[in-house]
Amino acid sequence: MSAGVVDGGMPRASVSAGDATGGRPSSGDAASARFARFAWLRDRGMGASILVAAISTAFGAVLLTATGYIAAIVAADPFIGGGDTVAIVLAILTVLLVGVAVYVAAVVTANTFATVVAGRTRRIALLRLIGASARSQREEIGRQGLVVGVIGATLGLLGGIVLAAAGMAVAEAVLGIADVEYAVVQPVLVVPAVVVALTTWMAAWAGSRRVLTVTPLQALGGSVEVSASDAARRPARNVAAIALFVTGAALLAAGIAFGLVSPFGVAVAFVGGLLSFTGLALGAALVMPPVLRLVGRAFGRSATARLAAENAMRHPERSSRMAIGVVIGVTLVTMFAVALETVKSVITASSGGEIAPQLETLLDTFAGIMMGLVAVSALIAAVGLVNLLTLGVVQRRRELGLLRALGVSTAQVRGMVLLEAAHITITAVVTGLVLGTAYGWAGAQSLLGSVPMPPAWTSPTLVLPAVPWLPVAIIVVATAVLTLVAAVVPTRLATRVAPVEALAE
Repeated sequence: MSAGVVDGGMPRASVSAGDATGGRPSSGDAASARFARFAWLRDRGMGASILVAAISTAFGAVLLTATGYIAAIVAADPFIGGGDTVAIVLAILTVLLVGVAVYVAAVVTANTFATVVAGRTRRIALLRLIGASARSQREEIGRQGLVVGVIGATLGLLGGIVLAAAGMAVAEAVLGIADVEYAVVQPVLVVPAVVVALTTWMAAWAGSRRVLTVTPLQALGGSVEVSASDAARRPARNVAAIALFVTGAALLAAGIAFGLVSPFGVAVAFVGGLLSFTGLALGAALVMPPVLRLVGRAFGRSATARLAAENAMRHPERSSRMAIGVVIGVTLVTMFAVALETVKSVITASSGGEIAPQLETLLDTFAGIMMGLVAVSALIAAVGLVNLLTLGVVQRRRELGLLRALGVSTAQVRGMVLLEAAHITITAVVTGLVLGTAYGWAGAQSLLGSVPMPPAWTSPTLVLPAVPWLPVAIIVVATAVLTLVAAVVPTRLATRVAPVEALAE
């Protein structure tokens, strides 16, 4: 029989495999059908989401193994006291670091699925047109998020166990540890895998909320992003974002003031930092356009630069999704660097002289370890940036095809995409540096501002933020490299778009 047309123009044979075999599908056909159910895993964005889940799980598994191994070493050494205290401190630090990595992964995953939903607008609208409900479409995306999370968590768990075993072998060889027995495979390693899988599922559900707003009429269009005017007309969300940011900033100031009396001021400052950053992330569509406009002026007034600036500002939600992960990564690294440098300044001012060389070495070592661990979250954010830039180019094929048809050269299209990536990353780095400096200084000042140090025993102590310029320079250089790497795949895809083919979509 002849082929029919279903699903918005996609051809499909009208005779099924079951009809051809007398109504009984063969085992091969059944296997093909099962594989077809997971064909969406080949869509752009899914591989990166699996990678994000795998990195987060592996990070958690390695940290848990390292914590247990160090605790076992301490417990086996009769000359080291306070083993329980060391284990508790390491466990708290592990939970915090894994929590940060999972938080960043959740933000990146939610943004990825939000971008995927924007690209599926036409397909979702067609399904709505033939009777599918918005809830069923959202549940489908939620199930996809769960599958992605389970696959990524499983791969990450296996990879984390391998890395942990290799790390223990290296530690035993380098440190000469022979009397400590610690099993690499522990039931507790399943915890980060389960947490990451569930978090990915919830992030996909959160990122798919725009499915509820897709109407059947949008079947005539392509990918749909919220415009700048629509983003500005969200009074409830904008008021909530402003209220959270103002409340958080007030609590930060209160924590610093309270820190001049008691070290518990750091708890107040922590809550203030959490609320203020949440407000900033929630209202990113309001904050991003002015900063993007300022950054855009630095690239000149050429046609390519103006196109890149307009593309970055035209859809603030898409731009903020690309930038927020990088903002988190830069903020975390800068925060730890500034906090440790400010701690040195507070101790020096409180003691009335120079900091002890042994203490300075200890703080520098701790700062290096912490920034190395936090860099995993920055890596997750980098994966998210590359993924979202690629998705953005794929979903703008018609726009790029129109530009090519109007006479824009391949080099100009490549430059436009590269400048867009530069807009996003520079804006994210500037925002992250400012936030990280503020949060790092507030944390150190609220924790140690009231603690007197020998020999001067001066208290209270208030110092200005101490910025370590070497880590800041490394962040800026790493971001420049990230921009170039992140733009490789999108620029290649953009220059492969044939005008006629793109306009026909």
